[in-house]
Formats: sequence, C-alpha cells, structure tokens
Amino acid sequence: MSNINNQDSNVKKVAFLTLGCKVNSYETEAMEQLFKDASYSVVEFNDKADIYVVNTCTVTNIADRKSRQMLHKAKKNNENAVVVAVGCYAQAAKEALEQDEAINLVVGNNQKKQIVSLVEAYLDNSTYNEAVIDIAHDTEYEELAIGSLSEKTRAYMKIQDGCNQFCSYCIIPYTRGRIRSRKKEDILAEVHRLVEKGYKEVVLTGIHLSSFGMDSNTADEYDQAINQAQNTPLLQVITEISEVEGLERIRLGSLEPRIITDEFVKTLSKNKKFCPHFHLSLQSGCDTTLKRMNRKYDTTMYYEKCELLREYFNKPAITTDVIVGFPGETEEEFEVTREFLKKVKFAQTHIFKYSKRQGTKAAAMEDQVDESIKHKRSEVLITLDKENNHTYYQSFIGEEDTVLFEEVVTIKDKTYVVGHTKRYVKVAVEGDDTLINKIVSVKILDFITDDVLYACYDAAVSPL
Repeated sequence: MSNINNQDSNVKKVAFLTLGCKVNSYETEAMEQLFKDASYSVVEFNDKADIYVVNTCTVTNIADRKSRQMLHKAKKNNENAVVVAVGCYAQAAKEALEQDEAINLVVGNNQKKQIVSLVEAYLDNSTYNEAVIDIAHDTEYEELAIGSLSEKTRAYMKIQDGCNQFCSYCIIPYTRGRIRSRKKEDILAEVHRLVEKGYKEVVLTGIHLSSFGMDSNTADEYDQAINQAQNTPLLQVITEISEVEGLERIRLGSLEPRIITDEFVKTLSKNKKFCPHFHLSLQSGCDTTLKRMNRKYDTTMYYEKCELLREYFNKPAITTDVIVGFPGETEEEFEVTREFLKKVKFAQTHIFKYSKRQGTKAAAMEDQVDESIKHKRSEVLITLDKENNHTYYQSFIGEEDTVLFEEVVTIKDKTYVVGHTKRYVKVAVEGDDTLINKIVSVKILDFITDDVLYACYDAAVSPL
C-alpha cells in the first residue's frame, strides 16, 4: 500500500466506480452524496481526480480481478491520487490490498457512512490506511441515504443488508455479515424524497431481501416465518410504500422462493402499484445439486411457487439465476437442470459458471468441474434462455400495456424512446425525450430487435 503525503486542504475532485450488484450501486450513490455534502466535486472515473473510490465486488473470481484492475486503473489516471478500495472485496481481501502499492485506503462494509472522514483522516495522517470491522458480529444497519440518482426514472432503494443462509458456494455472508434491516420510517422518508424529485418507480433491494425485518430471529424462527410468510415485514413495508401519493410502481429485487405463499402473493396481486416481476433465485434445477449447495428448497417446491404466481398474476415475469459446473455436477445432473428450465419457462435466466471462493464449503468439495465443461454447459443454457425469453416477449404482441419511458436510443438508424412495462418487458416507440419519465399506454406490435418490442401509442392521450 502506497502512502500519500499530506495534500492541500482544498482537495475537491472525487470519482467513483461501482462493481457488482444494485446494493453496491445504491451505496455508491449515497457515498457520492456524502462527498457532495462535504463540498467535494464529483467527476467521471476516467477524469483526473484527487480521490478515487472503487466500490468492489467479490462474488466471483472475475469480480475480484475486475476490482483489482479498476483500482490500478484509478492510480494510472492520477498517480498522486488517493485510491480507496471499498466494499465486499475490500472486506474479504484486506491484507492483500494493504500490500498493494496502488491502493491508499481500504474501507470494508458497514463503514461507508464514514467514507469522507476516513479519507480526510488519511490525508491528515497517511499511516491511517484501513477501516475494516469484523462484520460477522455487527448487528446495526448502516443507514445511508441518497439525494440524487444516475437513473432518472427508476430508483433502487436498499432496505436490507447481510445474509444468514450460508449457501455452500457463497462468500457474501462472510463479507456482508448477518441480517440487518433498515428502519421503516427511514425507508418511507426516502420514498417521499424520491417521489418529490419525480421518480415514479422504486425497486426495493437487499442482500437477502426476503429477510427484511427478521434480524432477531433464530435460524428455526426464520425458517418458520419464511415458510409461512403471513404478513411478513417485507409485505408490510410494501403495503405502506404503496400508500405514498405520486408513486406509481413498486418492484422487488431477488426473493427467496419460500416467501412465495398464498397469502403473500394474494396480497401483492391486489396492490395496483406492484410490478409482477419476480426474481426467484434457483441456482440449480437438480435436487441433489441443490442439497450440496445448501439451498433450502427442492424443485418440487420451487415449481409450485412459480405456478402460484401464475395463478394470481397474468403472465408474471419470473426470472432467475443458475450456476453451471458446481462441484460434483454430472452430465446427468446438468440435463435435469436443463429440463427443469424448459418446464418452468422463465422470462429470463442469468447463467453463471461456478467460481471457487476460498473459505466456502464448496471450495473444498471434491469433483471440481473443468472450466471447458462449465463453458459448454453455460452456452447450452444461454441458448435456452434466448428461446424462453423470445417466447415470453412474443406473448405480448397484439396486447395493450403501460410503459415507463426512460431513454432515447438509436435502433437501426432510427430514433426511439425506450422503457419497460411492469413485467420489465423492454418496449420502444417512435418519439422524443418529452416521453421520458412518463407512463404511457401503448399497443405492442412486433419485435424491433431480439430483446426489444415495438409499440405505438396515441399521442393525443395525455400520459401520466
């Protein structure tokens, strides 16, 4: 780790780069606001800055490598800058980063709220070069708030942190700590602020969103609560958010499949602001693989949850994640997964090749799968995903729907305005930027590209 001599007290320029999930994105937006409040000027990452903050990710080996690359890129941008490693990779690899000459300060999770004071303490005394706590014993939610967002129409809101699940492949419980939930009054206050700024949609996110409000539960109490899902804290906060006047849409991040109960889904189906877009993490469609992964459900239960969603919602968008090449995954197990994906017919599937994370149980398992086999299996499922996604999109052709428009793009040398339906189907219409951040009724006509549908709308009808 390099040292920077005490610099001019008028350091003003700070640049940010975010890697990883939407929770990281939210936290970066909040850190930007903290620097702005302290009279720093936020500039682009590729610009010359006095301070670079890289919010890192460690979910895979590729994420680790990307984090290191971006930290080194920051130092190349300005060799005299203070380079700060923040987040999950900083939490997991503190010792290695402290030895890296390109990095000046290492800040772990649940320390981001102090980012400005930590940077200024470093500038005053460059021997103060790390702030990483033992997050496994931290029980307090770190309250961060956003003042403005890079996205102009849809606001991602972090309401939960930490995970108690300890899936055998996952490093995140070790880098994010135990379940910690945001106070309901802070959530509602932020929703009101966002609506006042013109946002029409909020997306509730967390490391394990289904655990919201269950911080003090024992493992057995949590299992009982999540399996019943009767008026869970998450359901309660969704209901209260929906009462905020001016908010048009509520969307959820990734959910635990077990939270999908009759009561949970029935309540959501009656909420006119709720978006029927459910990301239910699967990871494998083979029960023996799921057991090795330490997932808390089997494929029979998972399929029942999907059918329950389809019972209450018309064509809900059910999306998921799948890991290929998990230790011990045989060709037969992979084929079981492939057949299960065909059966469920997901709107979209994110495919990940298993990445060994040191410190997890899966890293020590026998029968690690060769990278070439992982690649082959990934390609098979990517092809299947394209087929399923096309079928799902095609089912909306000829129908009317509402779209929240977000940006102007050029497709095939023609200008369109693009947005998403409540089911997160991407739709384009001919128009201009006056449609941005408006919800418009459209009629979907056809595909314009493989992943965008073309629609028309009545310009004489005033949009929301």
